[in-house]
Amino acid sequence: MSRAERKKDHINYALTNSVEQSNSFDDVHFVHNSLPETSVSNIDVSVMIGELPLSSPIIINAMTGGGGTETEVINGRLAAAAKNTGVAMAVGSQMAALKDSDEKSTYQTVRNHNKEGIIFSNLGSELTINQAEQAVEMLQADALQIHLNVIQELVMPEGDRDFQGALDRIIAVADAIDVPVIVKEVGFGLSRDAVKKLTNSGIQVVDTGGNGGTNFSSIENERRTAPFRFFDEWGISTVSSIVESVQETSSLSVIGSGGVRNGSDIAKAIALGADAAGMAGNVLAAVQQGGQKGAEQFLERCLEELKMIMAAVGAENIFELKKAPIVVTGSTREWLTERGIDTKEYSKRNH
Repeated sequence: MSRAERKKDHINYALTNSVEQSNSFDDVHFVHNSLPETSVSNIDVSVMIGELPLSSPIIINAMTGGGGTETEVINGRLAAAAKNTGVAMAVGSQMAALKDSDEKSTYQTVRNHNKEGIIFSNLGSELTINQAEQAVEMLQADALQIHLNVIQELVMPEGDRDFQGALDRIIAVADAIDVPVIVKEVGFGLSRDAVKKLTNSGIQVVDTGGNGGTNFSSIENERRTAPFRFFDEWGISTVSSIVESVQETSSLSVIGSGGVRNGSDIAKAIALGADAAGMAGNVLAAVQQGGQKGAEQFLERCLEELKMIMAAVGAENIFELKKAPIVVTGSTREWLTERGIDTKEYSKRNH
């Protein structure tokens, strides 16, 4: 199977294996504030991710490219929706275009449709400095996502089996290129141990990519004659991964992603300590069902929901939302307790 065919397979399987109806965000509850002293008209949702100023904490996360016309159309519509809603956007892995120049247009359409927007390039941790530079140049990108997808590769029939030297390559690329590097997990969550290694290496932005959204083990298992089903249940939940990431260091920018369904989940991710939230599966479904307009309406609804929740809890900006009291329950609390994290600290906050 060619890389382009595999990309199209991923889109089709992702649409049929969409974001779970319930996930770890259901274990997070805001403490009601009867006297919020806020006005929706005063709410400011701008935020800094590392050194990047964003007008919105919503990010269309990496999805596709490299699958011919079908993926070019999807990326063009997503980029136009990103422009009209003021959100940042990442493309899928650009390795396809580095190996086949005919696929470049499937990524470049993003910059063509959103000339002034914040765009993230994307490559896997097997990248070289030269490839990183080419990927950034291809899109005149504002940042480079380096994705970590060990489980996906292990389940993928034609996937990688050697993951040695990944951290050294990430460090080398971050030192060599002129834009920020964002290290992103792909659906299985970042632990505080991994975040510590990245922080000690000078990385300033991570994306949790936790368990609860598009399941790439499940997707790749559909392509196997003898599935590795044990990996379908693998990983750290998004909420747990956000908490583990922010507990490790206060100097790191954290993007919470993995099963983010709506503005409520975005608000919860930020209250847990994330600076922004990445969305993929639901945005893909929206663009497939309603085109560019469908994606725009979905993103606008998420932003409206976020602002309403901020007003309800008494937070007029992202910094204040990070201090809103929340209660963590269920299996998420059990996991975090076993990991030595006291979730009561979240419920005792008073901003």
